[in-house]
Amino acid sequence: MSYMKGDLLTKTRRLVKGLAKAEPVWLKAMEQAPPATFPRGDGKVQKINLPEDVYIKKFFQKHPDSKQQDAIKICGFEPVPARIFGLRVLELKEHGVSEEEAMAVADMEYRAEKKEKKKAYTRLKQIARLQGKRPPPNPYPSAIKEIQAGERKYVRDRFFNPSVLKMVQMLKEEKAAEMEEKKKGGGW
Repeated sequence: MSYMKGDLLTKTRRLVKGLAKAEPVWLKAMEQAPPATFPRGDGKVQKINLPEDVYIKKFFQKHPDSKQQDAIKICGFEPVPARIFGLRVLELKEHGVSEEEAMAVADMEYRAEKKEKKKAYTRLKQIARLQGKRPPPNPYPSAIKEIQAGERKYVRDRFFNPSVLKMVQMLKEEKAAEMEEKKKGGGW
């Protein structure tokens, strides 16, 4: 039925009319009260543009390293710094500040927040050292370091996991057997 055009009702009518299918019990009821038809689009998906998108692009032009350092948490509720920057510029513009000044203020706030986070972590490390403890993990890690921390256990696992070691041993044996066959067969 997938090659025929139309909805379920039209396809079923055609099959019944062509005697390819017995008339289903639900066909008369569905003809009396057909399902709602929804308008179809022209196949083109429109791009969603938000008012702050212009300023987000300018933010990433000014701070390209922010894409790697500021993690985008998909399941988190806190917006990324670029979006905060864009929203702050829009907010300042609503209060009558010019675009250049609004961007300068928002940029200054972003840099100040970044410095505060660094200072806070430095202070945490100092307190831990004074107490004789190990310094805590950085509460504001870069996205790359966060990913690496998640992968660290898997990297170490390959050296100690018995099933991984067994697979490695099997691969080594297969490779050694292939090399042995090449030596016996003359190489080519």
